[in-house]
Amino acid sequence: MQKPPPGTSAHDQLDVVVIGEALIDIVNTPEGSISYPGGSPANVAYGLGRLGVSTGLLTAIGEDDHGNAIANHLQSAGVRLLPGSASLERTATATATLAADGSASYVFDIAWELAPVAPAMIPKVLHTGSIATFLAPGASTVRSLLEQGHKSCLVTYDPNIRPALLGSHAEAKSIFEDLLPLTDVVKLSDEDAHWLYPTSSPDEVTSRLLAQGARLAVITLGADGALLATQSAKFNIPSVKTEVADTIGAGDSYMSALIFGLLAEGEEGFAPGALESIGQTASMAAAITVSRSGANPPTVSELQARLGTSLSDPLPVAP
Repeated sequence: MQKPPPGTSAHDQLDVVVIGEALIDIVNTPEGSISYPGGSPANVAYGLGRLGVSTGLLTAIGEDDHGNAIANHLQSAGVRLLPGSASLERTATATATLAADGSASYVFDIAWELAPVAPAMIPKVLHTGSIATFLAPGASTVRSLLEQGHKSCLVTYDPNIRPALLGSHAEAKSIFEDLLPLTDVVKLSDEDAHWLYPTSSPDEVTSRLLAQGARLAVITLGADGALLATQSAKFNIPSVKTEVADTIGAGDSYMSALIFGLLAEGEEGFAPGALESIGQTASMAAAITVSRSGANPPTVSELQARLGTSLSDPLPVAP
């Protein structure tokens, strides 16, 4: 990760840099098809922008209609698309089919090749995840950027496992575990945890992640809430009961709110009292997202209204 170049102003600095794929989700419903900008890392960046966090996304999209839709979507939340991101001939797509319970299954049309450029600043948080960390050739570039950045900033990681795009279980697990020493915070869904470690309980999985280098391990458990664990404390945070429209983007919204909370609290965010509050806020963010269609995360004001409390926001607000 490069140091800020001479003459860089505070306005040019970013609190969070997200590295990973951006694509178009094509959602098939009984009423027809609907298209949304998506991709887990792009959703996390968008969610952070909605929470007022100064955020940039380093990705790979095409200079086509889908790419323009993604760029406009990110810009609407104040997210900066970083130089080198418009590098593909065609923007990727993921076709989602919704089940009766609102859950989604995906078919992907994606190429992942990240331009060999690094953000020209050191952010407070570097986030990555999903397809970007597994799919060659771009995955090796992502790993190189984590190697450069992990000693200078907080690194968060959500593997967001997509089995249809992975090689063997052993290969994918090896790639995932190889990144753990470069990360501080790792979030898995219960489906991710079961796919990676099919014979282990969520509690055992968090212990394993902590032993391999993570400072904070999180497993979201759907209706059963979430498990947050550090070396010194574990919390079971209940879910927020809500009527589900669909689950698209719920985990990404949770991740955005988790990063937001850690940014707001700084090093104190890993302390038990703060961590429990951060987990409750992240669960509320996910609940708001599943209550409406598509990856539509909450704003700070929406979270504040639902939590019935004032969320501190000492962070620069993106333009």
